[in-house]
Amino acid sequence: MRTLSKILIAALVFTSSISAQKSKPLSDSELAAITARGRLLAEYDTASWHATDAVQALKPTEGAVQRYIARKTDAGWVVAFGKFNETEDGFLIAYEANQRSGSQEFTVKTYDPPQKDTEFFFIAAKAIGISLQNSELERRPYNTYVLPVDSGQLYVYVLPVQTIAGVYPLGGDTRFLVAADGSKIIETRRLHKSILEMKPTDVPARTTPAGGTHSHVLTDTPEDTDVFHVLRQTPPLPEFIGTRTGVYKVETNGIIERVK
Repeated sequence: MRTLSKILIAALVFTSSISAQKSKPLSDSELAAITARGRLLAEYDTASWHATDAVQALKPTEGAVQRYIARKTDAGWVVAFGKFNETEDGFLIAYEANQRSGSQEFTVKTYDPPQKDTEFFFIAAKAIGISLQNSELERRPYNTYVLPVDSGQLYVYVLPVQTIAGVYPLGGDTRFLVAADGSKIIETRRLHKSILEMKPTDVPARTTPAGGTHSHVLTDTPEDTDVFHVLRQTPPLPEFIGTRTGVYKVETNGIIERVK
């Protein structure tokens, strides 16, 4: 499949070569920052998945949970499950799942009555709400992810949910930069346009897939969700991305390199 890899790269070079000379390729530090955010998205996704399994095992009270929000701490991931209170000045945490040290398992605290939070989880819930209101959504489920920014602001990602085992959606995703209090959107970045349903195992018989490939039309760089897409696949496969600044490859560990 080495020949296929070269064909994929050649095709991506063709789609981006016209404007590549007009743009400056990303620096190593910029690529590293994209990798770091993509890895955090993958961690967030895994933590939410295992925490949700742990909470569902308790058969939560109907209506007690309308949203879950994850946060990485020095001790591991914490995932809060709850909803806004009636006056929407607090987030009522009904269940709190805490990651066990060195494990993917979570222990769950049940709060009865629910515990009112007015800090991170409340602010994140507001940020998610305003981001969803400003998203272009198709008729399918979406997940949301909240990552704190060094400035105190928040990144909120709205991504289509995987609905078929072994098929991984790529695209139709948006990243919002939201004010530190969760009250307004500072910046909207549409990461990809159309949703592509990617199936890594869908290759001719007796061949080994060299990796996925797609071109960017909305932005001229690899995106955080490109890294996330690679890391969540089973089996993991690299992804080649054609942009105006050249062709990039996301390795199976999330590291990005410019290949053309």
